[in-house]
Amino acid sequence: MSSEIDAIRQAVLDGVRGEDLAALPVPDAARGALVRASEQEMFDGLPSEEKDPRKSVHVEEFPIPELAPDEALVAVMASSINFNTVWTSIFEPLPTFAFLKRLGRESVWGARHDQPFHVMGSDAAGVILRTGSAIRMWQPGDEVTIHCNYVDDQDPSAHDDSMLASNQRIWGFESNYGGLAELTVVKANQLMPKPRQLTWEEAAVNALTNSTSYRMIVSPNGAQMTQDQVVLVWGASGGIGAYACQYVLNGGGIPVGVVSNPQRAAVLHEMGVEHVIDRKAEGYRFWGDDGHQDQSEWRRFGKKIRELVGRDPDIVFEHPGRQTMGASVFVCKRGGMVITCAATSGYTIEYDNRYLWMNLKTIKGSHFANYREAYAANQLVAEGRIQPTLSKTFTLDETGEAAYEVHHNRHEGKLGVLCLAPEPGLGVSDPQRREELLPKITLFRRHQD
Repeated sequence: MSSEIDAIRQAVLDGVRGEDLAALPVPDAARGALVRASEQEMFDGLPSEEKDPRKSVHVEEFPIPELAPDEALVAVMASSINFNTVWTSIFEPLPTFAFLKRLGRESVWGARHDQPFHVMGSDAAGVILRTGSAIRMWQPGDEVTIHCNYVDDQDPSAHDDSMLASNQRIWGFESNYGGLAELTVVKANQLMPKPRQLTWEEAAVNALTNSTSYRMIVSPNGAQMTQDQVVLVWGASGGIGAYACQYVLNGGGIPVGVVSNPQRAAVLHEMGVEHVIDRKAEGYRFWGDDGHQDQSEWRRFGKKIRELVGRDPDIVFEHPGRQTMGASVFVCKRGGMVITCAATSGYTIEYDNRYLWMNLKTIKGSHFANYREAYAANQLVAEGRIQPTLSKTFTLDETGEAAYEVHHNRHEGKLGVLCLAPEPGLGVSDPQRREELLPKITLFRRHQD
């Protein structure tokens, strides 16, 4: 580790003033978790489950690029693992280097991203070290969390809902220099205030999945849930589903959480989710050995939901994709909405369209969140109304192992990664508020233990 990185780390831990941070020299290189273009074919021919992030993820030094006028250089204290990190690490559904080349063709500043390495990571919490000449709302020393909507505000398509922008990207997935590193480069409109009651690793796990759930459940761009609506949440104790359950509860809705074991059900019950379905205990098999879906299993699943809440779901919070979409469309109520943001079990979807068109149901796609939505979701965390779902923390050198756990669904909630923070538990600046919220903040870790 360089002496410059050591000095930056110590300055952040000591809480030095912003002007003093700005005076520290920035190293030419920093360590990060990255994949190499030269290895992007290493898993060719293997089934997805045999592709191992522990073999493809390298933690090594990479050169720090020059800052564009609208960018900030952030000392990353902690980051986290998302499914897009897993996809990057196993080069699936395609290697991300094509994304970097496309960005590289857009401008001189974009060309910095087209490299033979890809520094991953779409979450981070840390401290600003440098700001570009066009930044006016942030300065060195500010403690921040970072959301992953990477968008060029010069494009007119970005000025209604920026998620519809023609050149919208996900930072650390479709751009380089992501959050799984000691230093990261971000646009000013990715920055948000760090919640003061949270540690670095707790603050780092929220932005991507919390913002995604906010848009899907709360926003007019999503389902815009109203009070007393029933919301079926797949993977309800996972990285995205656990935030969805919190939003349903906060908004006066009725969540029905689907999980895969009694331990995950217990987490949801303590969170306040009354109705939980253990899909493994119930033995649902939506797909038969013949490669076709079993509609009798859809009916059995729908009957279970009605036994719990007395009616069909108004909204289905869908992200597994292939394994569940047929059932989601079937059980959703007449005139209801299936809102989907991912396809972690497969992208090729099959459902019986009769149950969609004849019952006037809607399938709506959703992708991350715009800046207003991400900022609002972060503010709810800062106010203690939405809690982090951190279950376990890894070191930067263990990024491959952490990605492997997410790839094989061996985790609850979110997995944090310490970058410059030397140990968990640091970074709290409002200990009194933390003490008031501590049982909720640590819910996933207590159940993990």
